[in-house]
Amino acid sequence: MNFQQKLQEIVKKNNSLLCVGLDPDLSKLPPHILKLDEPLFEFNKAIIDETKDLVCAFKANSAFYEAEGVRGIEQLKKTIQYVQKQYPEIPVILDAKRADIGNTSEQYAKYAFYFLGVDAITVNPYLGFDSIEPFLKRKDKGIIILCKTSNPGSSDFQDIHLGGVSGRIPREISSPEPLYMFVAKKNIEWNTIYGNCLMVVGATYPEELKKIRELTPDMTFLVPGIGSQGGNLEQTLKFGLTEEKSGLIINVGRAIIYASNGNDFSQKAKEEAIKLRDLINQFRN
Repeated sequence: MNFQQKLQEIVKKNNSLLCVGLDPDLSKLPPHILKLDEPLFEFNKAIIDETKDLVCAFKANSAFYEAEGVRGIEQLKKTIQYVQKQYPEIPVILDAKRADIGNTSEQYAKYAFYFLGVDAITVNPYLGFDSIEPFLKRKDKGIIILCKTSNPGSSDFQDIHLGGVSGRIPREISSPEPLYMFVAKKNIEWNTIYGNCLMVVGATYPEELKKIRELTPDMTFLVPGIGSQGGNLEQTLKFGLTEEKSGLIINVGRAIIYASNGNDFSQKAKEEAIKLRDLINQFRN
């Protein structure tokens, strides 16, 4: 079963487009969790157990584990293995935004897919096709390519119009469209070959989301920006859903996992996840 099939099945089973971001920051974890030997894992485990019936995926941002060195990476791997053993129907996404020259990307792909064993990874297309081809060739995995990201500074490069950079853009790709639209078209082109491409499109830019969806009626988008970043959920669903009322992985991290800093943190996380899952489904119907 490939990533897309696994995703489609869990969307139907849990009736959910919600993805919970497992991004544990030691400075924000409940005091009783910090006393444990593996606080990142134990925090994640509690969140996973409470939200397993409410999600279509879990997404772990590698930075929160790398920051803690070897012990952090060990707890990331243990988290992934826990999901795979206890809830194997739920895909796990590694948010790492990797890409480099080909032989380096090959090692990044091995780390993500063979060492950690994730189902999908986010990648950065800035270095071009040869930098992400080592990921794309794993056709059973999901390759989630950055397109229009949710952060305010995304406009620094992603909104630049190619036709406005005189003399530096080859004539055959010169276009009045912004760079993110050209990236979206490249993603669609690569997907016709490999069949495992998705895109990151932020909820903080609903009009851009609309334009990208018009290009590709079926591709799945990983959508950050709902919750703490202030993205508009209603517009995201209005502009981003496919005809089948699917095609979105709506990631929410901080607004769920830090709903409480007390002993009830996982229960409060569940309550927030229920609210978001149900709100998403109201707009889907």
